[in-house]
Amino acid sequence: MEKTGSSVCITGGGGFVGSHLADRLAADEEVLVADHFENGRREWVPDGVAVVDGDLAESAVLDAAITEQTDTVFHFAADKAVDSDDPNAQFRENTSMTASVLERMREVGCDRIVFTSSSTVYGEAPRPTPEDYAPLEPISMYGAAKLAEESLLSVYAHSYGFEVWNFRFANIVGPRLQLGAVIPDFIHKLREDPTELEILGDGRQEKSYMHIEECLDAIEHVVEHADAPMNTYNLGTRTTTSVRRIADIVADEMGVEPTYQFTGGERGWVGDVPRMRLSIEKLAATGWTPDLSSDDAVRRAVRELL
Repeated sequence: MEKTGSSVCITGGGGFVGSHLADRLAADEEVLVADHFENGRREWVPDGVAVVDGDLAESAVLDAAITEQTDTVFHFAADKAVDSDDPNAQFRENTSMTASVLERMREVGCDRIVFTSSSTVYGEAPRPTPEDYAPLEPISMYGAAKLAEESLLSVYAHSYGFEVWNFRFANIVGPRLQLGAVIPDFIHKLREDPTELEILGDGRQEKSYMHIEECLDAIEHVVEHADAPMNTYNLGTRTTTSVRRIADIVADEMGVEPTYQFTGGERGWVGDVPRMRLSIEKLAATGWTPDLSSDDAVRRAVRELL
């Protein structure tokens, strides 16, 4: 495989968040996307953007994706299923991939990385949860992997001179969001049967939802305005939306009136944190806050997905 140089490498650049970032950066930056497209889609990568198609666990793929010409890595690639069928494998694959990405960056002299972490690192913490909350006690293997990856990022920031921007996401929604997320799942179910909707758990799970465009606005703003070795920021909204409220919004936008059937229990799945709201006061202190509430972000995303 031939080596390809680029100023920006987006791992997972064919996925939901990565492809939207590639759309945004491609006009002004030389962008390379690295993805095996098992979760993302090749057609989501903008025309003219270089692509390394393969698994970053393979050294040839990693070497082609991150080269001496790479200035910044946006590391978005991950197995994202919180309720993975093989959580131990998920932990190994995600942490090993991040370790390999960081070491490859050190080899070629690239020292800027933007990482997508998750609210799941906090576990069931008091709300709103600030970035300095401790102890961090994730309850899913996905959250445990994200926390381990954050630790690796910290090592490279403080021991090898890296600049790290680490973003702990709330639920990000918008176009290209795929099945497995609550909004497209509800849309799919109601297209199959508009008279009845199965809802995991009791429907009272309540979390923050942020639109993808505002998520990317926040990332760009923080990267421009925060320059510590290790910059950790929550990305979310000050408001929350319940799963039942999302069902109401989806049904309203689709013009249907289904009967709700709940699977029962407080959690939708093993490792589900039923209530989450991140503090965004640290983000606000940089001069940026989202315009859309969680309800507004959900409704906009529903319309876009429909």
